Amino acid sequence: MNLERWQEIVEQVKSSFEVEDAGVIEDDSHGGTKTEYIEFNGPLGHLRLEFSTHPVLLDTKTRYHKRIGSETEIDYIYSPTEKTSSLAVFRWDDELNDWREFDAKTFF
Repeated sequence: MNLERWQEIVEQVKSSFEVEDAGVIEDDSHGGTKTEYIEFNGPLGHLRLEFSTHPVLLDTKTRYHKRIGSETEIDYIYSPTEKTSSLAVFRWDDELNDWREFDAKTFF
């Protein structure tokens, strides 16, 4: 999934369905994650699409001491230039009163 395809999907949703909410969530975890979302009522019920972009994880370094009771620290090294993106589809579950992620296997 790339940014151009995401923008095409958002335009299709806006032209076909009534959008209830849309926005961007920025988080400093994982090297800086940006999540764009759109919520709408579709033929399968109340749906939410999320497009997340974050830096590629290059390496992890573990720092520790051999003494008993010492702490272990893990440093994550992220790429300053390379990004990875993903699309997630959620459906509102009234029983859980929360979003439940769609499993791609249910479509096949």
